Amino acid sequence: MGAKAKGLIPEPLLLSVAMDTLKHIAFLHYSCPPVVGGVEEVLYQQASVFHRQDHNVLVITGSGGKFTDQYRILINPLIGSRDPDILSAHRKMYDSRFELDILTDKITDFLFESLVNMDVLIAHNVLTMPYNLPLTLALHRVAESGVIKVVGWNHDSPLFYEEHPQYLYEEPWEIIRVPNPRIHYITISDMRKRQFEDLYGGTTAFTVIPNGIDPAGFFHLDPKVDQLIMENQLFESDLLLLQPSRLHPRKNIELSIKVIRAINELGVKAQLLLTASYDPHEESTFEYFRDLKSLAKESEAENDILFLAEYLIPRDEKFSTDRIILRDLFMIADILFMPSISEGFGIPLLEAGLAKLPIVCSEIPPFREVGGQDVRFFSLEDTPEDIARLILEFTADLPPHRMFRKVINNFLWDNIYRQKLLPLVERITS
Repeated sequence: MGAKAKGLIPEPLLLSVAMDTLKHIAFLHYSCPPVVGGVEEVLYQQASVFHRQDHNVLVITGSGGKFTDQYRILINPLIGSRDPDILSAHRKMYDSRFELDILTDKITDFLFESLVNMDVLIAHNVLTMPYNLPLTLALHRVAESGVIKVVGWNHDSPLFYEEHPQYLYEEPWEIIRVPNPRIHYITISDMRKRQFEDLYGGTTAFTVIPNGIDPAGFFHLDPKVDQLIMENQLFESDLLLLQPSRLHPRKNIELSIKVIRAINELGVKAQLLLTASYDPHEESTFEYFRDLKSLAKESEAENDILFLAEYLIPRDEKFSTDRIILRDLFMIADILFMPSISEGFGIPLLEAGLAKLPIVCSEIPPFREVGGQDVRFFSLEDTPEDIARLILEFTADLPPHRMFRKVINNFLWDNIYRQKLLPLVERITS
């Protein structure tokens, strides 16, 4: 058995941990994308969100590919679940532990060498599954060394199911149901927490951190829209209104600004996306644009009104609202808000219908003709406060909207990072 496997830690690793106070995060699983699987997707999303937040990220896996150039990916077949040497050691362990011990030593050495300068290792599902026993044993050694904090992210266990093989209760397989006091355990739901607590005999504390979703990837958002979301914390709002209108007084944008202020005064964080742009050759629209900016400032809502016509993307380019961008805005908004004084038709209502976006609009004949009973109308005589309350009451009665908000608030990876992942890392490394 090698020196490192006996608990003697490489000197460079000890020095790097002592000198480096940054939070460098490593992730480990049997496989990674393009291998398709739920845990593979979670690993990819977690690694990506830590990278976006400027952490040094490393992914260690047994199979898959270099799915990104943004952070390091190490692929070693001995980490996987189908390596011939691993499978051979599983078969032969009852006659001799030699192969099992040799592979455990190799994996332990590989992990110590790979994890130099890392602060936390998040091991997904490999401590509780029987697919690579040498890897499981090696991870316990790494945790016991104290050089790096090890997080066991437990998604599942075969012992939760009636058809599991009985040999999993025998030595050395029993390691998958024995907790290690040097490992910090996470699981994905309250149900799994209860199951793992029972499995570990009620001696181990589990933190619940749910799986999440990335809207940019799910919707295939244009990078400019993704930038808009990140820079303006759009997904941290309680309500996001969209008004895709030309810049003209009959579009009644003044009312939109006043309604946003009224919603915020009711204690709900709201933002408005305005696609309207002024014609630089038409002085009247430019003056109207300046009046709207002044109104937003006077209403103390200037930070909640996004005039996309003046928004700049990298290289100081204007934020052009083309068809792809507009589609993305319909995907991320909570409400299509159309307070027009007059219209000839109402194409945005059709677009919102295709996007399954709830509609709140003024009760003018073209909107009544297009929307019928399937939109929520308000009178142009209503006050901004009345309209604000109508919007909140309307959305409160829409289960799809409530589910959308639940996902945005609780299950976006960036929000999970801020609310749960970063506090976890800070707690276990303090």
